Amino acid sequence: MQTPLELDFQGIEPIPRVRAAIEAHVAALEERFGRVTACRVVLKGPGPHHQTSGLYEVNIRLALPDGREVDVERTPSADERHADLDFAINDAFKRARRKLQDHVRRLQGQVKQHEDQSIGTVVRIDPAGAFGFIEASDGHEIYFHRHSVLGDPSHLAVGTRVSFAEEMGEKGPQASTVKLLGKHRLRA
Repeated sequence: MQTPLELDFQGIEPIPRVRAAIEAHVAALEERFGRVTACRVVLKGPGPHHQTSGLYEVNIRLALPDGREVDVERTPSADERHADLDFAINDAFKRARRKLQDHVRRLQGQVKQHEDQSIGTVVRIDPAGAFGFIEASDGHEIYFHRHSVLGDPSHLAVGTRVSFAEEMGEKGPQASTVKLLGKHRLRA
């Protein structure tokens, strides 16, 4: 790291064992990802607040190159396991590791990015219900498979308004992530 680790104990006394555990977690993140330029960890002791009473809160802010940051701020309020300090620290760093992994995947282009969702109307459905066609707002028809429908595909009917992401399939354009936009149907 370019900047030394900042560790802030709030509502509890600094404990050398805890400091060493946090330093080890940060070192593991650096070793694995190598792009962390600064890290600030705030460890809050159990407070008198109703929702977090008896639970530790661990907030982590990782600074990355080009001004990017990864933040782990929210402690699950209903998770009683956060009454254990070691668990709270391990859980926070596990979430930080997942966020860093997601960030690295996005930078490497490994995460599928959906374009803006298009809006259309279901115009035909296969009698067996396995596939159908959506008329997009510009009038062209696009194929969709029932496995691309979010939720229960049996709720689709001709005239149902849907949002979808258009992508190139093996046989041409197709809709993915087809989502019902309500019960609005065209009348025949």
